[in-house]
Amino acid sequence: MFTILVLEDDTELNQTITYGLKKEGYGVLSAYSCKEAETLAENNSFHLAILDVNLPDGDGFQFCRRLKAKKQVPLLFLSARDLEEDVLKGYELGAEDYVTKPFSMKILLKKVYVILSRKAPGTKIYDDGFLKVNFELGTVRRGTEECLLTPTEYRILRKLLENKGRLLTYAVLLDSLWAEGIQITDKHTLAVNINRLRRKIETEEYSYISNVYGMGYIWK
Repeated sequence: MFTILVLEDDTELNQTITYGLKKEGYGVLSAYSCKEAETLAENNSFHLAILDVNLPDGDGFQFCRRLKAKKQVPLLFLSARDLEEDVLKGYELGAEDYVTKPFSMKILLKKVYVILSRKAPGTKIYDDGFLKVNFELGTVRRGTEECLLTPTEYRILRKLLENKGRLLTYAVLLDSLWAEGIQITDKHTLAVNINRLRRKIETEEYSYISNVYGMGYIWK
């Protein structure tokens, strides 16, 4: 599950954003000031930061600089400051996007989805801040630990990641693995291998693979 840090001093807006993100399945760390956000950032891992610019105890741009010095996470600015120089400054600081208020919650959620989707694998690396898969080297790390996968588990992991967010039916997944030389012929054997894979890459906080009963599997 992706976790998002939300730094917004307007209580109602912060709660609205938080509610919308949680409804979409994201974990949320809510902060109403730079001080609160810095404490959360020091004690938690997250995959995206949504930052207001005008804050009661500082400036979102300044907080961005401090955050970037400690963590490599994508940023999205959310601000009523819509001057060209402010928007450009946000991008110059490394923001993925800059959304001006007022805004559509649907649009914000779509932008969040797009940003986080960029962290899915292209041809070389998948990295969500906890699980890291290097497709070029064939290595898998969970946090600071290296995961030793069997060739079958690795192929299943790659196939699910390549189809992130899409349901892979049992038939499609079995046919795909068979075509790659992995001779799994039934759902039970597939389930055994996926359960072994889950034990190696997942924790209570990070759950990736979901079994859609009677249909197949999906990388959430």
